[in-house]
Amino acid sequence: MTVSVSNGSTGFDRFGLKEALMRGVRHAGFESPRQIQLETIPAGLAGRDVLGLAQTGTGKTAAYALPLLDRLLDDRRKGPRALVIAPTRELATQIAAEFRTLSRFTGVKMVTIYGGVPIRSQIDKLARRPEIVVGCPGRVLDLLRRGLLHLDQVETLVLDEADHMFDMGFLPDIRRILAALPARRQNLLFSATMPKDIRRLADDLLTNPHVVELANAAPASTIDHALYLVAEPRKRALLEHLLAGDDCDSAIVFTRTKRRASRLAEQLSKAGHRAVGLQGNMSQGQRDRAMRGFRSRSYDILVATDIAARGIDVSGVSHVINFDVPNTPEAYTHRIGRTGRAELEGVACTFVTSSDRAWVQSTERMIGARIQRRQVEGFEPDAEGRSERRRPHGQSRSNGKLRSNGQPRSKVESRSNGKPRSKSESQSNGKPRSNRRNAGFRPGSRRRA
Repeated sequence: MTVSVSNGSTGFDRFGLKEALMRGVRHAGFESPRQIQLETIPAGLAGRDVLGLAQTGTGKTAAYALPLLDRLLDDRRKGPRALVIAPTRELATQIAAEFRTLSRFTGVKMVTIYGGVPIRSQIDKLARRPEIVVGCPGRVLDLLRRGLLHLDQVETLVLDEADHMFDMGFLPDIRRILAALPARRQNLLFSATMPKDIRRLADDLLTNPHVVELANAAPASTIDHALYLVAEPRKRALLEHLLAGDDCDSAIVFTRTKRRASRLAEQLSKAGHRAVGLQGNMSQGQRDRAMRGFRSRSYDILVATDIAARGIDVSGVSHVINFDVPNTPEAYTHRIGRTGRAELEGVACTFVTSSDRAWVQSTERMIGARIQRRQVEGFEPDAEGRSERRRPHGQSRSNGKLRSNGQPRSKVESRSNGKPRSKSESQSNGKPRSNRRNAGFRPGSRRRA
């Protein structure tokens, strides 16, 4: 099949997509194709295998969804005829949502399958033989082994975020799924990076592929990213300072552990922020509610672990804040890619302590450039040390006063009667200090040109 692409056309009409699909494109508000779409859609329409390397937030989903849908409309019959595999539930949900938007006027049916939710409804939907299945490797393999998912009619396979699937240990599952597919099919593989194992998978999977390589290790030019040097105990205070900025409309805060994400989200909520956590110990229902709330701006702050680094596609996120550095240098680009998407500008702040030097060196080596360092007055790593050195001899750090005998007061002598203060008396007025609510936040998300 040969697809003619008119260079004189503008917008998506240049691809010659079917009118029902073009109605979906217009309904989605798509006007001009992005680079990854320009370079992969014609090959996808022609039935070629495609290897697309591009950063997150560059429009990869539509790059494979449009040709896949157009080819399904050539010959309508029951499926599954297309299988799309994604590493996380959040990403699978978002992929399916974009497919549904684009196929709104086509009548194409699909189902999303992943773990963490009851399997019965997924089984019922599969029994209706939808044309497209979007799922995560674990649940796909589970249903396949039970004989409830049949892949012998699949014409197109899509592996999205293939490198992330490798990072999560899904490569053996992927190979088992591949063994259940027909030998003759179209394969579309998309990834942000190309580690050796993914390169081997691509070599085994793809036949004479059309290769589009837009990805590079450096973050997108729309992201103003920097390292913020800070002592570990001062991270929370620095976070509050940044969130209070006038330019901070909405933020994703990344932590290293699930427990830390949960605790920090709770602390921010108690401090008056509209914050919610997203981490692996939450049920699927809780995760869905968190994402819906963040998208609708019921929450301004999402505190997440790396489970969400590639599963979040929310427009207008002004800031990404790495409360903890990522586990690997590669994850840096994926995390901060949650802002500066769709050619909007964004800000990414990464908190680094003295123990993160090796990570900084590895990350700068990976992106091929030095990351800008920034310091906020009062939050310098050695600020406490300098203030300690400036204190007069014999002056206590606790209250800065001397006893009548010239010796520093002990911690329990802060009152005249020699008794320690109670917690309720820790403020000068005897009451707990009130918290500012939603400091620096306004409902909605302002997009910057």
